[in-house]
Amino acid sequence: MGELYSPGKLMLTSEYFAVDGALVLAVPTKLGQEFFFDEKQDGNSIIYWEAYHQDQLWLKTKIDYKNWQVLETNISSNAEFILKTLKNVQKFSETKLKNTHTYFFKTNLQFPSDYGLGSSSTLMNNLAEWAGIDPFELNEVSLGGSGYDIAVAYSKSAVLFRNKPKIHFEKIEYSPEFKDDIIFIHLNQKQDSREGINLYKSKIRSKFLIDEFSDLTRKILLCNELENFSYLMMLHEQKISDFIEIPTVKSVFFADCPVFIKSLGAWGGDFVMSTKFSGYKDYFWGKGFTTIFDWNDLII
Repeated sequence: MGELYSPGKLMLTSEYFAVDGALVLAVPTKLGQEFFFDEKQDGNSIIYWEAYHQDQLWLKTKIDYKNWQVLETNISSNAEFILKTLKNVQKFSETKLKNTHTYFFKTNLQFPSDYGLGSSSTLMNNLAEWAGIDPFELNEVSLGGSGYDIAVAYSKSAVLFRNKPKIHFEKIEYSPEFKDDIIFIHLNQKQDSREGINLYKSKIRSKFLIDEFSDLTRKILLCNELENFSYLMMLHEQKISDFIEIPTVKSVFFADCPVFIKSLGAWGGDFVMSTKFSGYKDYFWGKGFTTIFDWNDLII
């Protein structure tokens, strides 16, 4: 049985504005998604799909890919998504799912689904790598989005990414000198990124603002002092808040926090980034946020 792997991601800059071509800085996580595959030449045109979540089976599906029908499953909505995605794989691939073989697929998501680290993007990239097709094309027709998460999964490294005028990304090394002071706190809930993007798209955007976030990304990338990094992150957070007209996560949950709090990705859930201060663990635990990662615990 063959095996592939794609890392998860965290989006450090340009949330929302990424869909309009703002420059994004994103980093890969140590937690990702495994993909196992095998096939048998038996003339049956069947797909057996098993999805595991932290080694626990949660979805089991049998698909007839000659007629594109779900024959058996325990969760219909998820099975239909898998069928739709595999149908797209067949369309783009020159060889996969074009015969009458039986295919056996198994996925294993290594992180809790409410972490927002890229359960879908890691799946898209794994499938694309297996089929020898463009992961960005597969993602676009199956899910949509800016594509930065696909760039991280594909590169398996930090990236600078933009999707306008066309998708372009650069594989980079990002390991700031002050990374031992950086922490990531989970907000105990998953945020629907599509909902956030729809809110963003309802606003009147300008090229000036898009360029402003690209400039902030460049400054953050080059920053080598925690004090300046903290200032830039606070500035980034406030500019997003002013535009989408949603209070910052710091003002909602951590108004008395002595350091910056930066949302990562769609606002309202998943992870936020901050920095260590005296008694920081007691502070966040006291507010009910007990999942805290150091940089080296979470980021590749």
